[in-house]
Amino acid sequence: MSALIKNNVHVDGAGQQAMLFAHGFGCDQGMWRYVEPAFRADYRTVLFDHVGAGAANLACYDPQRYDSLGQYADDVLDICHELALERTVFVGHAVSAMIGVLAAIKAPRLFSSLVLICPSPCYIDDGDDVGGFSRDDIDGLIDFFDDNFVAWSGTMAPVIMGNPERPELGQDLERSFCRTDPTAARQLARVTLLSGKRRDLAPLRPPALIPQSSADAFAPPAAGRYRHQALRGSTLVQLAARGHCPTPSAPQETVAAIRACLR
Repeated sequence: MSALIKNNVHVDGAGQQAMLFAHGFGCDQGMWRYVEPAFRADYRTVLFDHVGAGAANLACYDPQRYDSLGQYADDVLDICHELALERTVFVGHAVSAMIGVLAAIKAPRLFSSLVLICPSPCYIDDGDDVGGFSRDDIDGLIDFFDDNFVAWSGTMAPVIMGNPERPELGQDLERSFCRTDPTAARQLARVTLLSGKRRDLAPLRPPALIPQSSADAFAPPAAGRYRHQALRGSTLVQLAARGHCPTPSAPQETVAAIRACLR
């Protein structure tokens, strides 16, 4: 099956260089609706849905193949190859930041730079590296997720969004969670929360921009500083935006940070 059909790919923009947007857990390409249009004049923008999310072809979901982030990275590379993309600017949010890192390590010539929004290669604290959670915390989140996905979505969406004075943002994220396939979402949650990708940062060759939110429950500022130190040639930008999803909560600041770095 064509990767463009499999991953519900949409291409727009007037530029020659491509900018590929990859959404985070429980979301779909609609997460970029306030950010992607700002780059259409200068880039060929590419949006897609991960398998199990949005309008991606769910028939392509295989729990054995998608038992690691590597398969999601391969999907990104398949999209790049089918569109004949080279020197692409990859923009990835949350778990897709690490998916982009893995893709760029496998095929560095395809990427000119990476924008890693609120990334975390591991969510479990490990010595001086702050992931933000203990193993018991993560096990509790996974158990809650397995027991009642709908309740998990309603409870966690406002925590993840981190803007209690704007409840509509959390409600929108909750609806996005509930649109994902629960089986695929459960497996990706496990893969995401239990992944330990710290050592995978070292071989990355393309330069990386790391926009880091403040008061982010899932990727604390200390985590962003660690990623910055681990990635040679990276640029860390501390956003005023709060929460784990600055693309809908602070799109203008997010766009400005990306533009400033790319210039």
